[in-house]
Amino acid sequence: MTAATRLEDQPTIPREIPPGSRVLLTGASGLLGRSLARRLAETGYVVTTLQRGPSQLEGVRDVRGSLTDRAVVAEAMADQDAVVHMAAKVSVSGRQQDFVDVNIHGTENVLDAAEAAGVEHVLHVSSPSVAHSGASLVGAGAGDPDPEAAEGHYARTKAEAELLVQARAAAGMKVLVIRPHLIWGPGDGQLTRRIVDRARSGRLPLIGSGAALVDTLYIDNAVDAFAAGLRRLPAIHGKRLVLTNGEPRPIGELIMGIAAAGGARRPRLRIAPGAAKAAGRAVETLWGLAERAFGDFEDEPPMTRFLAEQLSTAHWFDQRETREALDWAPAVSIDEGLARLAEHVRRTGGV
Repeated sequence: MTAATRLEDQPTIPREIPPGSRVLLTGASGLLGRSLARRLAETGYVVTTLQRGPSQLEGVRDVRGSLTDRAVVAEAMADQDAVVHMAAKVSVSGRQQDFVDVNIHGTENVLDAAEAAGVEHVLHVSSPSVAHSGASLVGAGAGDPDPEAAEGHYARTKAEAELLVQARAAAGMKVLVIRPHLIWGPGDGQLTRRIVDRARSGRLPLIGSGAALVDTLYIDNAVDAFAAGLRRLPAIHGKRLVLTNGEPRPIGELIMGIAAAGGARRPRLRIAPGAAKAAGRAVETLWGLAERAFGDFEDEPPMTRFLAEQLSTAHWFDQRETREALDWAPAVSIDEGLARLAEHVRRTGGV
């Protein structure tokens, strides 16, 4: 199959989206998006990325702009075979309307553009938080998205976005939803950097005993799994899958391991879960008032109700359906990932 050949021009119904296919990836500025775009390009896909700044990736066509700009989204979507919709506003703070604009209206723009361009294969990147109501998740599956129960602007708007995706799937669009959980590793400016930076400054607390079991996802495994999901999308569309390493660890052990691998002292501050949630509620109120007065801050609040909940309750998931659907298994264990992170920090001097 040549790069110029569209999937719908094939004489038989495709069971895969093979290398050579044209793929739009929204959001190549983050670790996962950038890493996946690079992997797809290296393995022969014709990749277009859509984000505000340049992707700085070889062999990739950049369309620069916002998901909120329907014309830019339509330009990026033209002549594609599939789209991986990864771009989102990800934060535990910020104006609600900003989350609505990007996560809900932006997703709607992507789906509208795909429909108008005849792009029927969509890999939508969601989050387990869309189905989390605060209770511990023990061997959980991919529950229904619930905007009413979701905590925080991010989770609520991602739940609303997933409902929009489900509606298009019911109308005939071939959609696969993957919900990665807590991606970390070298080059991660989100979870990994925040743990290390806050541990170094003494601002990283352990909530409760730190014994709650949590599933995470090492970056290389995430890239492998998403590449497999794109390739197999025509055969497994209609599914929603939670994606993790499948190695539940006590949250305190994970945090201390990442902090140590990043060259920081292990956190010693402990806060009771109830006190952490109360502090989170107060911080959210004060932080919101300050942002309305002075504009959004680059840093995030030290504690929120969502963060307190995430750090004190179990979050681990049954991975059997995910591994069977993707025909995939993680190649890098948590321990090996920590060793790779430590080596990266020694070699580069930074996370």
